Amino acid sequence: MSSSTHAARGLDTSRPHSARMYDYYLGGKDHFPVDKQAAEAVAEAYPGIFTCARENRAFMHRATRVLAQEHGIRQWLDIGTGIPTEPNVHQVAQSVVPEARVVYADNDPLVLKYAERLMRSTPQGRTTYIEADVNDPDALLEAPELAVVLDLSQPVALSLNALMHFITDARDPYGIVERLMAALPSGSALALSHCTPDFDPPTWERVTDIYTSAGTPVQFRPRQDVTRFFAGLDLLDPGVTVGHRWRPDRPLGAEAPTDAQVSLWAGVGIKP
Repeated sequence: MSSSTHAARGLDTSRPHSARMYDYYLGGKDHFPVDKQAAEAVAEAYPGIFTCARENRAFMHRATRVLAQEHGIRQWLDIGTGIPTEPNVHQVAQSVVPEARVVYADNDPLVLKYAERLMRSTPQGRTTYIEADVNDPDALLEAPELAVVLDLSQPVALSLNALMHFITDARDPYGIVERLMAALPSGSALALSHCTPDFDPPTWERVTDIYTSAGTPVQFRPRQDVTRFFAGLDLLDPGVTVGHRWRPDRPLGAEAPTDAQVSLWAGVGIKP
């Protein structure tokens, strides 16, 4: 049985899914009517969601380039990959260092269906996709496919983009990140982005209700709680900041979005 056939059988199209909603925010086509309906309900409550999604991707691109160019990172572990949207982490990293190696991990059958997009590596580099759940970090780290691509004795960038707000406190999000970083050596990095209610709490209460009623519990956190994910790491300048303000490279004269439109904390930390 092919992976795409297996994936199609595993898809639940009766309820919206966060990854497919995110695809809609980015203008993709890999979603279903139920996802579009839920995403449009979010957009009605929070019109900035489209800006937030775009700026999250842009942060990922900048963080990946900075880690490759300035910190010598050659390996990435991207968890909560979502539906592939080009350029992906490996395309950004390999544009800087063609030998870069990337492991993508997600537990959504739809991502598995499109996983071949994630494995178009340069000849010098290597990429793979593993079906794994961030809620079980030990199983993820012990996946045989991961060991084939990544050398955990050498620095690895752990990429957690717009993922941890889907892990409520009851599921120990800080413990999960700590366990993942503990498996990585000195010189490794954490690149993390996280939606926040800080700039418009009533709006984000409505967004929380929409996701929760759709069967996806969420916990959007304030800045101090997002900063906790970087405990024990050396934060790169400018620290934990609104996504579009992290090492911006916006074209001269281009209008920047407002903090409330973006509503996304982002940061990069290096493990001492």
